[in-house]
Amino acid sequence: MGKLTYDSTLTADFDDRVLAHIQVVIGAKLRRGESFYFTWRDDPQAGDGRSTIWLHPGIPLAYKYFGSRSPTLNREWIEALMATANSSGGLQIVPEPSSPAVQLSVLKDEP
Repeated sequence: MGKLTYDSTLTADFDDRVLAHIQVVIGAKLRRGESFYFTWRDDPQAGDGRSTIWLHPGIPLAYKYFGSRSPTLNREWIEALMATANSSGGLQIVPEPSSPAVQLSVLKDEP
């Protein structure tokens, strides 16, 4: 499980694969100077509710991955996540499409 740390005060756990995909979406929006909400379901151990944060280019974020290998990125999933991020409700984690058409290796160290 990877960790997303928001403003040094809130930490949320996500599967490394999920975290890699939301990192791409969040990075793209913040690079364009866009602010938006990000909502996710909490772990049942944390109350099984949901959390929402306001993402803004001026608020620090940190991504910490459990595994040493970067997951292969699924372009269709990135596009689906980006569609939610561009909506009035903000970024929400949607299921990964079952048959990825195009895989990306954006976060890999190899050429």
